[in-house]
Amino acid sequence: MEFFCYHRDRPGSLTLRNELVEEHWSYMDRYAEELIARGPTFADDETPTGSVHIVDLPDAATARAFAFDEPNYQAGAYRDVLLRRWRNLLGRTMWEFPGDRTGGNRYLVLGLGSGRPADLAVPPDRDELIAYGPLLSDDGATWLGTAVLLTASDPDTARAVLTPDRYAGVEVHDWDFGGRR
Repeated sequence: MEFFCYHRDRPGSLTLRNELVEEHWSYMDRYAEELIARGPTFADDETPTGSVHIVDLPDAATARAFAFDEPNYQAGAYRDVLLRRWRNLLGRTMWEFPGDRTGGNRYLVLGLGSGRPADLAVPPDRDELIAYGPLLSDDGATWLGTAVLLTASDPDTARAVLTPDRYAGVEVHDWDFGGRR
């Protein structure tokens, strides 16, 4: 089962995050084979604002343990956690992304919604997509939104990957490849 996990930073937690960076990476190293994508999100001034992890785990209980046993969460660096079932519509990891990992702008786009599902098919401009898939209920039966990692020229172009007016809200965050894999 694939899960999307987004830990959002608590304001003022940068010092704590910096102190725990090796513990965080060591923790994630334990899941190296299960990770589909990972990396930090940033504010305009490059301050970290969160941490994305897309991971393939056996069940929801294991996913909850993954999210809530994470060292930054345990130490109070994160203010909240978005944890949802997810479906990897690209069928690859971020390490298999054929595009440039070092140049350009990268974004996390989160479309949160309810009702009739939207954006269940991979858009035709697949070359810019790093990860793409629906956010789902715990049982995987109900669509709750869409999560996308992609390269784009700017936040508005990144946002346009999702169908306008089909979401209660769309968030766009600067994102970068993470980890040491």
